[in-house]
Amino acid sequence: MMKQYGSVLGRVEETYGVPGEVLVAIWGLETDFGVNIGKFPTIRSLATLAYDCRRSDLFRAELLDALRIVDRGDLAPTEMHGAWAGEIGQTQFMPSNYIKYAVDFDGNGRRDLLRSPPDVLASTANYLASHGWQRGKGWEPGNPNFAVIQEWNKSEVYAKTIATFATQLSHAP
Repeated sequence: MMKQYGSVLGRVEETYGVPGEVLVAIWGLETDFGVNIGKFPTIRSLATLAYDCRRSDLFRAELLDALRIVDRGDLAPTEMHGAWAGEIGQTQFMPSNYIKYAVDFDGNGRRDLLRSPPDVLASTANYLASHGWQRGKGWEPGNPNFAVIQEWNKSEVYAKTIATFATQLSHAP
């Protein structure tokens, strides 16, 4: 993927400051590069979770944002399938983050995190940059950007996995 999307990753890094290795690591870990985005109908999942007693307010807001994604024309309801908790796309954005951070990097007029790798990679970088990614700084534990990876996913094991995968990619020929 580093080679296949090298020019896109270069443009994304130039725009957002996030290295391609980190983006490819997230993309690979989240959905095997878009192969497994999930099969749960997003709106139905969010509607169910919105009326579950544990985090109703959170999921009601996510349901409304999913409907906003449909309203602005990015995706049709029938296209919205993902993980059980409503995550959408090749790097698994919650609808609220899709609304805030999804970008149209391929220039086709839509923010498509299901089918457009340029949109997926740039949107993921936009999220990380908006959460404090420091251009040119490291991402391993103890480096400034490790905490930013944990903004993507709070799990320390997840963040360490991304950091290790990205470091391996950075040393690949």
